[in-house]
Amino acid sequence: MAMKSILRQLFIGFLQLSFLTVLAQPYPKGKPVYSNPLAGKEDTTGWLMEGAGQLEFSNGWMKMFSPNEKGHHVFWCPKEFPENFIAEWEVQNLHTKAGLCIVFFAATGPNGEDIFAAALPKRDGTFRQYKNGAINNYHISYYANSKDHPGRETANLRKNKGFHKVQSNEPGIPLHSNDVHKIQLVKFEGRILLYIDSRKVIDWLDNGRQFGNILKGGRIGFRQMKWTQFAYRNFNVWECAAQPEEHKE
Repeated sequence: MAMKSILRQLFIGFLQLSFLTVLAQPYPKGKPVYSNPLAGKEDTTGWLMEGAGQLEFSNGWMKMFSPNEKGHHVFWCPKEFPENFIAEWEVQNLHTKAGLCIVFFAATGPNGEDIFAAALPKRDGTFRQYKNGAINNYHISYYANSKDHPGRETANLRKNKGFHKVQSNEPGIPLHSNDVHKIQLVKFEGRILLYIDSRKVIDWLDNGRQFGNILKGGRIGFRQMKWTQFAYRNFNVWECAAQPEEHKE
C-alpha cells in the first residue's frame, strides 16, 4: 500500500508539473504579423537562401538540406519583425544521424539597417559571417548533434556580434527523435524564451549592458549545418501583446 501511495503521489506531481509547464508561457499573443504554411514552393517566394541549401516540398512540409552535404546554409524570411513577437513553427528530423538547427532572430545590420542592405557584405552560409560578421542577432541552437561535436543536445542561446554564450542549460530536440516538434520563440524587449513542445528550454533577460544594447526588431532565419535534413511547416508570428506583471520593473 505504501508503494502504491508513493507512485500515486509521483504521478500527481508529474501531472502538476506538466500543467505548470504549459501555464509557464506568460506572454499572450497579439495581432498576427506573418503566417506561412511552408507547404509549397509558392510559399517561399521572397525568402532568401544563403549557402548551399536546397528545398523540396511534400505532404505539406518544406524539407531543407544540402545536396551531397556541400555546405551550411541559412534561409531568411522576407519579413522584418517587430521588437516584441511570438513565433511558432513545427519541425521534424529526417536524418537523425547528424545535424544542427539554429534560429536567428532580431537580425539587423550594425546600425539597425536591413541585413540585405547593399552596403553590407554578402553572406554564403559561413558561420563566422553571422556570429562575428557585419550583422547583429540572437541565435538559438535548438537541435545539436553535429558531426564535429556529436551528442551535445544542449540548446545554446548566443548574442552576436561576438558569439557570446548567454544561456546553456536544457536539452533541445532529442538527438534521435523523428517525431514532429513544435517550437515557440518569444521575444519581449530583452527577455527571450524558447519552448519545445511546451517545455521551456531558454529563459534569459538581456540587460543591455554586459554584451551591448538590447537588440530590437529584425529578420528571422533558419540555419542548418550541411549534414542536416529537417522538415518545416506552419511558421506563424504574432505581436507579443503585453509584459506580465511579475516581470515589470
